[in-house]
Amino acid sequence: MTAVFTVVVSFLALFLSLVVVSGDVIRLPSQASKFFRPTEDDVGDDSSAGTKWAVLVAGSRGYWNYRHQADVCHAYQLLRKGGVKEENIVVFMYDDIAKNKENPRPGIIINSPNGNDVYNGIPKDYTGDDVNVDNLFAVILGNKTALKGGSGKVVDSGPDDHIFIYYSDHGGPGVLGMPTSPALYANDLNDVLKKKHASGTYKSLVFYLEACESGSIFEGLLPEGLNIYATTAANAEESSWGTYCPGEDTSVPSEFETCLGDLYSVAWLEDSDKHNLQTESLHQQYELVKKRTAATGSTYGSHVMEFGDIGLLGKEKLVLYLGTNPDNENATFADENSLRPLSGGVTNQRDADLVHFWEKYKKAPEGSSRKAEAQKQVLEAMSHRLHVDNSVLLIGKLLFGISEGPAVLNKVRPGGKPLVDDWECLKTLVRAFEKHCGSLSQYGLKHMRSIANICNAGIQMEQMEEAAIQACPTIPTGPWSSLHQGFSA
Repeated sequence: MTAVFTVVVSFLALFLSLVVVSGDVIRLPSQASKFFRPTEDDVGDDSSAGTKWAVLVAGSRGYWNYRHQADVCHAYQLLRKGGVKEENIVVFMYDDIAKNKENPRPGIIINSPNGNDVYNGIPKDYTGDDVNVDNLFAVILGNKTALKGGSGKVVDSGPDDHIFIYYSDHGGPGVLGMPTSPALYANDLNDVLKKKHASGTYKSLVFYLEACESGSIFEGLLPEGLNIYATTAANAEESSWGTYCPGEDTSVPSEFETCLGDLYSVAWLEDSDKHNLQTESLHQQYELVKKRTAATGSTYGSHVMEFGDIGLLGKEKLVLYLGTNPDNENATFADENSLRPLSGGVTNQRDADLVHFWEKYKKAPEGSSRKAEAQKQVLEAMSHRLHVDNSVLLIGKLLFGISEGPAVLNKVRPGGKPLVDDWECLKTLVRAFEKHCGSLSQYGLKHMRSIANICNAGIQMEQMEEAAIQACPTIPTGPWSSLHQGFSA
């Protein structure tokens, strides 16, 4: 009895030495103190701590980009079903799909062939031209005074909170698309994430990114130590892919003439729909999504990547970010889940617009205005692509010579290095190109590496402008250009 009493007294003495008395209230030290700082062994143990926040971004517009808004709407429904509060979810989407004249199911958006409507109940936080870089950064930083338009909702998070950001759109080396100019550059996004960390207003942050060359957004730019875990649909050099596409997947309802989802996005969303989010970790989902998104045999795919604090945060459970899926609370995690492979029906992200126009052309009655419209859209899209490709190639030859130009434009930096040394140079040269040669467009983002290489070679603004003037004596005009936003900073 004496020994037990001694232990109890010793424990009480230790406990009292750690508390702070304030008036009549005994308070434990702040959980931000060194004593309570989580270690790799206990990260993710307490799913009840902190508030869950989410930012969902569809960065495109146009019916041929149906899949991006479908992905984001599906993500919203997943989060709400998981118990994440509506006031803590901020949605960016142009909102031109559900009621689009091309939509065969007006007012409804689906993310898979037999999927339910994912558009119902979606909040209209930032739509139309309010979907822009400045508003996105203001929302992430919780800066209401910097907002222009929209609902005014921001991530008003605290030091114990968990933030989930999901972005689905077109991209290119070092850049992500937006439905309005300017584009979102990788250095600016990473700077905002660093500012968010410096403000001490989150415990951990997870970023899921769907875009071509999406690995370039974080490679060499996102350091460890920010309590950020990011995954991307592709590495820094390859395309990402649309899925559930007409003509590729025979299960897609015949009335649809566009891809319903994206390969990486559908993989993580459908995995989350199926598994117990209280037991599945971020890294476990990453491994499954990587396997489901990868190219196999003669089918296409991409390399899903991880960045940031992989070792520490990868062990955390998905429930911290996505909430709890009540339908799957008794499910057990399986390395080989029963979800069917997606790579059998995929389309290169940059070709999804052509898929839509071609399907529209094939199905339209002979002699109809719809068939003529579709034919015109195909021809304008192809003409625009040829113009952008030829202009960039000619500029490279003018700057570096006929033989050296292509080699400079196509150079890929070693893994782990950011795309460009001087991001302001990249933005300046993009402005010069678009001033004299017209919009790069969603398709033209593939050439961002070439323009970055021109910067890395030491070319100045005046030299770029002179080459662009020679390469593009006139700027093409037409309806196609008006449908594709510029990407100048």
